[in-house]
Amino acid sequence: MTSPLVECVPNFSEGRSQDVIDEIKAEISAVEGTFVLDTHMDADHNRSVITFVGHPQAVEEAAFRMIEKASQLIDLEKHTGEHPRIGATDVVPFVPISNITMKECVEMAHRVGERVGKELEIPVFFYEEAARIPERRRLEVVRKGEYEGLKVEIESNPARHPDFGPRELGSAGATVIGAREFLIAFNVNLTTDDEGIASDIARAVRHSSGGLRFVKALGMIVDGRAQVSMNLTNFRKTPLPRVVETIRREAERYGVGIHNSELVGLIPQEAMIDTAVWYTQMDLFSPAQILEQKMLSAVKKEDQVNFLDSLAAGTATPGGGSAAAYSGAMAAGLVSMVASLTVGKKGYAEVEGEMENILNESEVLREELTLAVKEDSEAFNQVMAAYRKPKTDRNRKEEIQGAILKAAAVPLAVAGKALRVSELALKTAELGNKNAITDSGAGANLAFAAVTSAGYNVRINLGSLEDKNKGKELLSKLGQIEGSALEVAGKLKVVMTERGKLF
Repeated sequence: MTSPLVECVPNFSEGRSQDVIDEIKAEISAVEGTFVLDTHMDADHNRSVITFVGHPQAVEEAAFRMIEKASQLIDLEKHTGEHPRIGATDVVPFVPISNITMKECVEMAHRVGERVGKELEIPVFFYEEAARIPERRRLEVVRKGEYEGLKVEIESNPARHPDFGPRELGSAGATVIGAREFLIAFNVNLTTDDEGIASDIARAVRHSSGGLRFVKALGMIVDGRAQVSMNLTNFRKTPLPRVVETIRREAERYGVGIHNSELVGLIPQEAMIDTAVWYTQMDLFSPAQILEQKMLSAVKKEDQVNFLDSLAAGTATPGGGSAAAYSGAMAAGLVSMVASLTVGKKGYAEVEGEMENILNESEVLREELTLAVKEDSEAFNQVMAAYRKPKTDRNRKEEIQGAILKAAAVPLAVAGKALRVSELALKTAELGNKNAITDSGAGANLAFAAVTSAGYNVRINLGSLEDKNKGKELLSKLGQIEGSALEVAGKLKVVMTERGKLF
């Protein structure tokens, strides 16, 4: 099964000191398995947003470390800025990206929150899906009165007692931790310095006061200009251009217009494409018409041809391990194909949500298995490099054994991912578009071939280990994967016979 992926988008009450944010970011990057994607600093808001992703355990650890570091570097007693805040690390949302549920992200939030409260003695409030008190689902409710107001009430008002941690605020303030879906942080600057106009427009567009669904908004002054600061919590159901045009119309009532807009952090490509299509009224547009998409597709095709030529050449790499990963990637591509052919088709409404999830996961698997094609060759080359070291080198033996273990671990990971692809292929064969059932079957068989082929490479590498005990755990995992793959193959035969009428 492919590794789960979680996004974390912490907000820090510091937007003017690059050194402080760099130190916090270093704490995140120091945790293996995390990847910082973006950093946005805003001096007027005096706030920074860091976006990073990774394996859930790595993201949890990085979240704790960054909160600890921020508490050492940011003093809320000295902090001023336009944006509402109650803590040095003000908000920490966990967002499920692939192969992980919202429930698991909620559990992550609760674990991190409990640890922060106990070990760092920082008050913690849970919000959105992680809220333990219904009223606290809304971030604006938790942040009411900001740091200064909470400092007065946290001790005496039961409604302001934290979910974890002490009932008093130190210089690091409190931290709000939660789990939510992906959101777009988006600001619109107006051609006026009247904060009242921005507040009125924010009231008109935000859902809580009768505006647009999935929109949260505040009016404020930033750099001498009125701004409508927003979070769009579902850009598919309330598209970005609809929000912008509503603000434009509301602004006209006051004789002002939109000066410009800005994005905080990252935005899905889909949202930007939808915005461009909406404004240009390009009704017959297809994503396949995007130049970069076409170029990327052409480059990938060229890479495939080059890989097949390299595979046929008289060289040690790429070899069977890379071919196994390539086979798994092709299988994932077929799963994506069948899922895509099912979504939106008449007669498959009941499984559309499941097919969308399968499509998302299969695309992640396809990317990971494609990367493994090169990783397998690199792992083999590292083994050869270790063997080429002088026999007088004291570290030679240890490096050889380490390289062999890594060369076994890569195809083992490929086998695990290929198994998951075969499970998804079986599901599309069972529930997906019946006209594409043979593609599901082909994908499952390619995935099975990837499992068995990768298994050969695991065993050949482990056979070169001097300490056979080190390979026992890997062999045990491989055995479990191969056993599960055989079970999937058996179930597939039944589905192809009964639903496909092929045998």
